[in-house]
Amino acid sequence: MKAQPLLAAAAVVSFLVPAGSAAAEERLREVMFVGNNWAGTVDVVASTPDLTPVGRLNVVPDKDERLREIYLNPVRLAFFLGIRETVGEGHDQLVDDMYTTPDGDALVVSRPSFADVVSIDLADGGVNWRFPVSGFRSDHMAVSPDGTRVAVSASTSNTVHVLDIETGAEVGSFRTGDKPHENTYTDGGRYLWNSSIGEVNTALDAPWLDWTKGDRKITVVDTATHEQVRVIDMRDRLDAFGREDLSDAVRPVAFSPDESKLYFQVSFYNGFLEYDVATDRITRDKTLPENPDTPDDRTQWINDSRHHGLAMSPTGEKLCVAGTMDDYATVVDRATLQEGPLVAASKPYWATVSGDGSACVISESGADRVTSIDFATGEKIASVPVGDHPQRVRIGHVPEGWAGV
Repeated sequence: MKAQPLLAAAAVVSFLVPAGSAAAEERLREVMFVGNNWAGTVDVVASTPDLTPVGRLNVVPDKDERLREIYLNPVRLAFFLGIRETVGEGHDQLVDDMYTTPDGDALVVSRPSFADVVSIDLADGGVNWRFPVSGFRSDHMAVSPDGTRVAVSASTSNTVHVLDIETGAEVGSFRTGDKPHENTYTDGGRYLWNSSIGEVNTALDAPWLDWTKGDRKITVVDTATHEQVRVIDMRDRLDAFGREDLSDAVRPVAFSPDESKLYFQVSFYNGFLEYDVATDRITRDKTLPENPDTPDDRTQWINDSRHHGLAMSPTGEKLCVAGTMDDYATVVDRATLQEGPLVAASKPYWATVSGDGSACVISESGADRVTSIDFATGEKIASVPVGDHPQRVRIGHVPEGWAGV
């Protein structure tokens, strides 16, 4: 099986204009969407490294209705409040992930606390459709390379739902390990990879208690049938590599451009690992610098993350790493695994690639900003304010002239 780079799942979102469609290209503008998780808004900025603000969108226009449903259902209310006090750090999680439709007319958003996925009309800010996920929380998504399908993790039901991005109709689903998280389309959309991260809310964070975190694995399915074709348990691979000390909860990932290597972060680790897809083994690891101000008490690390955010330059020469609990981001040379300058950042929660491929863009959730970093030099280029607690950043399109709703 051939793995397609994560860049295809993020930057190929620039997709959304049919090849050769000059008229469509003229009416759409490539931008970046920044999900402000605690605010329930999405800031839209230029996809270029200057990150010039474009507009803002409210993605919870139906908030009162959703809250009314939740407060009338004791079971849903218990989960809603649990999300607030655990993964939400005392806040409701109102936007996790987002992608635009192929015509650039709508933004499809996963909303964890509301346990759903919605399509928000970019013309009037209304809800086009809503899909309640199974269980009580929605999480990371992925869009297919052709832009027609969106996959969403349903955290508490160990399920991934695959939806038609235009209608919200479910076209497939599959079971995963405990607490499915990251989704990645590969091999031109032929396969979908899901990594489950297990229980990240418990205080059983000592290395010897890692077994209590649940059944964590990568599940790979054929997107034509949504049948499982491969399962990768990183526990065995980590042990064989001599890293019995590391968690096997796979967090953000990035595939190499030649589709042969998977780079991935795991819970509690200030670094990342390299996995060879063909030989099914871990080949290298990289431990990144510790911030002396980062507490040693692992129970204080947000959702078991130490570093959470990984992106690769289009050439495959550089990796950009968000050092979440260590308050920095850095560009790493892929050949040597040597890190560049440590760019100070406040709880960076995600990393992606600018539209032109020249910069890494990180969300600084602790400072309510997004920041671009030059892949060539490793130095900061620009930083702009956004809403409360930005997390996911994705490339997409809006109609030309769009400035918010």
